[in-house]
Amino acid sequence: MTEPGRLKKSESLEIRIPYPTKEAFMARCRADGRSASEALRAFIDQQLEAPAKPRSPRKGLRLVVGAAIAAAVGAAALPSLARPSLSHAQFDRIDADHDGVLSRAEYAAR
Repeated sequence: MTEPGRLKKSESLEIRIPYPTKEAFMARCRADGRSASEALRAFIDQQLEAPAKPRSPRKGLRLVVGAAIAAAVGAAALPSLARPSLSHAQFDRIDADHDGVLSRAEYAAR
């Protein structure tokens, strides 16, 4: 069975965030040497331990402004993520062995 005081992690939580935000979060977790699950569990535990604070109207406004900024940044980043940096003709010219994958040597020679 499980040790006393140590609960089995059997529940999951799904959240929706912009792709650039997810990528930045995952990179930060890797840099910190922990998993995304560990980081989120620590955040949730911290929120549950902190006393509940009444929300001021200014905080709500800051949340809305922050969300609008995040949405604008995400919208600006999406077209650049979807657009390939090389055309098919450029890629075919660089892919010397025509295997559909650029090796380091092929990429460096471009």
